[in-house]
Amino acid sequence: MNILYIDHYAGSPEMGMEFRPYYLSKEWVKMGHKVTIVAGDYSHLRKVNPNINNDFIKENIDGIDYIWIKTGKYLGNGFKRALTIERFVRKLIFNAKKISINIRPDVVIASSTYPLDTYPARKKAKLSKARYIHEVHDMWPATLYEVGGMSKKHPFVIVMQIAENSAYRHCDKCVSLLPYSKDYMMKHGLRGEKFLNIQNGVAEKEWEYYEAVPVEHRNFFEKHKDKFVVGYFGGHALSNSLDDCVNVAKEFLKIKDSNAIFVFVGDGVEKQRLIERVRCEIINNAFFLPPISKKAIPDLLKYFDCSYMTGITSPLYRFGLCLNKMYDSMMAKLPIVCAFDAPDTLIKIYNCGYQCNPSNIQEVVDAIRNIETMSEEERSIMGDNGKKAVVEHFTYNKLAETFINNIM
Repeated sequence: MNILYIDHYAGSPEMGMEFRPYYLSKEWVKMGHKVTIVAGDYSHLRKVNPNINNDFIKENIDGIDYIWIKTGKYLGNGFKRALTIERFVRKLIFNAKKISINIRPDVVIASSTYPLDTYPARKKAKLSKARYIHEVHDMWPATLYEVGGMSKKHPFVIVMQIAENSAYRHCDKCVSLLPYSKDYMMKHGLRGEKFLNIQNGVAEKEWEYYEAVPVEHRNFFEKHKDKFVVGYFGGHALSNSLDDCVNVAKEFLKIKDSNAIFVFVGDGVEKQRLIERVRCEIINNAFFLPPISKKAIPDLLKYFDCSYMTGITSPLYRFGLCLNKMYDSMMAKLPIVCAFDAPDTLIKIYNCGYQCNPSNIQEVVDAIRNIETMSEEERSIMGDNGKKAVVEHFTYNKLAETFINNIM
């Protein structure tokens, strides 16, 4: 089967996020399918972007054909980013016939965060008599007005809303990463039987063969090997709400018999401010380490005793959580403290940690303290619950198989 996967921001382990298209496609290639990913040449999510001079440059990465389209660079979420979206969609529409003839897809998947890619995807599916699958990562345009503060009457929001509604009405299947999004989608035109929740997961091979963390990190953890390490890894942006994590660390200074330290691994616009806050307030149980490569995450998590995830309170979390760090932490057999205002997460469903109200600092403190004071056996049982769930349901080979079996 020929699969055409359209994702403006698709990446790879070497390039950086987004990872999902790569991991699913790699599994489909193993199954004997041919996969072509069409993506833009620039994404703010990637560490490394392809260097191309023309449109529709082809590159093979691990058996997957990538086709790069020149879209231009941008900073932030302003007008220049909107222009790159327009270029990507326009070029796909104008070249739909050529792409369809060259690839002859049996399935066309539109998966570019924003819903405008429904138009070129449907055109290619119609030309090729293929099935059209609409995949949803983020809830656009709800993200724009519920988080971004844009008016629902803003022309850009209206265009996105029309596209979203159209995608739900015309797709053969709608694959959503978000487990609680079905009702919203049905209100916007999706027939219930078309809904399919396929979340993110882990690539098992990356947990067998991985990089060691840098020397700086190893030296730090060796120095603090007698501590109970509460670890956060990921972005340091406003949306990550790391001031809440620092507040929790500060509360732990009052617990005389606690041996907990809070370690933040990653980077972002808020990092230097947080470091300065910790210094000024003498929160000497909070530490910041540089970011690491994705390939070193399995090694990093060996040094944690507990994984801590949090984010700002947002109405968008009503659709559920699908964070890469959640699956990684579960795979690492770590007890997890998940401080998100969201419906039941995998942490709660599979009893592999605590789900807390992010605005209730004491509830988060109590959850971490409960894990700290557990016996090794109790912590091990909690961690085993998480890994068992991932291995049974959330490895990319299983997700890819579920995806294919349910879209044909």
